[in-house]
Amino acid sequence: MRHLLLAAVPAERLFRLRTLDPNQFQWVAVGNWVEAVEAIRIKPVDMAVVDPLLGGGGPRPHGIERLRQFFPSLPLLIYTELTPPNAGVLLKLGQFGIRRVVVHRFEDAPGPLRNAILAELEQSASQQVMLALNDTLRELPSELRAALEVMLLTPGDNPTVTALADRAQMTRRTCERWFTKVGLPSPRVVMVLTRLLYAHRLLLDPGYTVEDVALKMGYSKTKTLQMHLRAVFGFTAGELRVSLSTDEAMAIVTQRYFTQLSQVAS
Repeated sequence: MRHLLLAAVPAERLFRLRTLDPNQFQWVAVGNWVEAVEAIRIKPVDMAVVDPLLGGGGPRPHGIERLRQFFPSLPLLIYTELTPPNAGVLLKLGQFGIRRVVVHRFEDAPGPLRNAILAELEQSASQQVMLALNDTLRELPSELRAALEVMLLTPGDNPTVTALADRAQMTRRTCERWFTKVGLPSPRVVMVLTRLLYAHRLLLDPGYTVEDVALKMGYSKTKTLQMHLRAVFGFTAGELRVSLSTDEAMAIVTQRYFTQLSQVAS
């Protein structure tokens, strides 16, 4: 699976990131913090690699602090140089919950740098959704679980069962039979529910508008997302932001769509 990542770093570090496992990582490069916020709002970015030295003029924490405040669900990995002026900035960023730092020229060999990125990706909103669904989906073949995760990160107004089956390298009929066998709703319903759980997590971030989330999810019309959210949760997007925690949203989906069918199947 290929992840879309934000690179808010100077050119030297951007080059190193772009040569790192291009089959797994695709990069959106930005030159300043305004561009970083805009890219996060409109693109399906899974995490960001950032440097307080972005833009020149000495290290500054403000751009990274702003990303953390606007998008708390987005994992941030600091990739920077270790200098005396930078040390104080890194200490301040630690107060915002940013713990992982990769030091240029000391810790950024391809293996350690890749491992650091993968470790942060585990905290992404999409990964947290799939982790929360782990028990529900555990009886599906690993190929189908992996395909569901890819579909979650592939924007589109109408995720199809055929596309899911193709990614799992099985026929559509076999795909549908697996979902029935383990007591799950149809593959299309599961894909929509998974995407709505992802949308809910993003809606909790103050930096996203409802329109931003609809765009990131691949909806061509915001009202379609609103309609799906109301049908599943009983709330509009705006109401969801103040009405349901992630655990409560997951509990609603589990109770309404998974529990009864799984009991029948067993």
